[in-house]
Amino acid sequence: MELRWEGVPSLADALALLKTQAANTPAPQWVRVVGRWSEFQFAERRMPTLDEINAAAPDTPVFILHLFGRALINRAAIRSLGFGRDTPDPPGGVIERDPRGAPTGLLIARPSAQILYSTLARGPRLPVEDQVVSTRHFMRELNRLGITSVIDAGGGGQTYPDDYEVIQRLHDAGDMTVRVADNLFAQAAGLELSDYERWVAMTEPGAGDAMLRMNGAGENLAWSAADFENFLEPRPDLAPVMESELEPIVELLAENAWPFRIHATYDETIDRFLTVFERVNGRQPFRTRLIIDHAETIGPRTIDRVAALGGGIAIQHRMAFQGEYVVGRYGAAAAEATPPVTRMLEAGVPVGAGTDATRVASYNPWVSLWWLVSGRTLGGLELYPERNRLDRQTALELWTRGSAWLSGESEVKGTLAPGQHADLAVLSDDYFTVPTDAIREVESVLTMTGGRIVHGAGTFAGLAPPLPPVAPDWSPVSRFGGHWRAATEPPAPAAIERACHGGCGRACGVHGHDHGIAWTTPLPVADKGAFWGALGCSCFAV
Repeated sequence: MELRWEGVPSLADALALLKTQAANTPAPQWVRVVGRWSEFQFAERRMPTLDEINAAAPDTPVFILHLFGRALINRAAIRSLGFGRDTPDPPGGVIERDPRGAPTGLLIARPSAQILYSTLARGPRLPVEDQVVSTRHFMRELNRLGITSVIDAGGGGQTYPDDYEVIQRLHDAGDMTVRVADNLFAQAAGLELSDYERWVAMTEPGAGDAMLRMNGAGENLAWSAADFENFLEPRPDLAPVMESELEPIVELLAENAWPFRIHATYDETIDRFLTVFERVNGRQPFRTRLIIDHAETIGPRTIDRVAALGGGIAIQHRMAFQGEYVVGRYGAAAAEATPPVTRMLEAGVPVGAGTDATRVASYNPWVSLWWLVSGRTLGGLELYPERNRLDRQTALELWTRGSAWLSGESEVKGTLAPGQHADLAVLSDDYFTVPTDAIREVESVLTMTGGRIVHGAGTFAGLAPPLPPVAPDWSPVSRFGGHWRAATEPPAPAAIERACHGGCGRACGVHGHDHGIAWTTPLPVADKGAFWGALGCSCFAV
């Protein structure tokens, strides 16, 4: 039921989609744009303003997530949530307020994304039957892009086994068209160890079958170990209690031979994690996989320590969406290897590539492959010199054989060979020869999972198995489909007023009423002190 802005070429198009969907969404439902876009992908190269969002959706609640840094909600959502002058800021978050103390609609993660997810979770839920149908359509969308397997690294609000009813129902009915390997993610601070003690008694890695299987623990093992990847804010320092809370959990997993993965953006964080892992490994040697997730700023010495433990690293294309912010805060030189994939491979570390969808980055594998090969952001900023980019063959291997290692399935996944699963995609274009920018437009015309055709297009459209109608019928998917495609016909752009005008009462603390400076000026990548986002500019919120 999410409206998708990924790939949308202009803010005018995005706002037109929002206006159309808001008019089509019945009360009390919300319109949700849950990440997967960057303002730098838009021709206008700016954020939407709150005035624009309110003009597009005056009566329907709207929640728009931007990376892991902020969310914009309209006046209807403020009313629905009951936010007012007396609503307190949550820990690690800020509700921006006007001079009278009333919420403006801008929610800021500073640095914790909890304010964003807890607000999103308050929106109406779909009935289970609609969730089942929605999940089938999402799987078909993944099939359309050639995906036959995913690893679910868990997430907030996904409690095992209660929140796995939908995927279990699809599995039991034989309706899964994407293989899923699940990780169990600790949900509540202070209860992480008891969660894993309970889960170790309930299930085990590999439980299930080739379509739906338990993959281990993570990516959150302990909340005190969360280094939020919000590059709009300074790097967070983990609490001093982190080691004492993480170590008994890792020891429990090691004793029971559970693979685990852990979210870690910064080298400073990974250094502390590895000290814990090395202590545990000295007492109880690891017998299975340990995985560092993300590792954008991991350093050479730390990579070697991961290799010494026999660990692997899972990388994703978050920098395609956030690269401008990293350059603005830390400088272009620091962003040249974020993450340092070539150094990881030189060290012999198993590396698997993915997307980290669906909150920050898109689920489209071809956007990720384009990023690995081109070294650029969605906005066209060149992040990586040629030495830090991958050739197309290596990039594809990380997506196939590399990620099969992450799920412990190298013997049955990752290559087209006898004894491997009959999972394959026939592509619309030759990935190895199309121009670099055309990699993003590649799709599948025929996808098979386990030898069964699960998607067909063009000549093969008649081979695609039928799907139930989109449910609910007002879902954005029924009107707009999934990821933006070049052939998509957008609704006519609405005439939406630019934010600042003679009666504007929302002066930015950096630019005053000269909001156009922030809206139109390219980022000065060589001078992080001049980068307006690092200074707390709120021109987009007027």
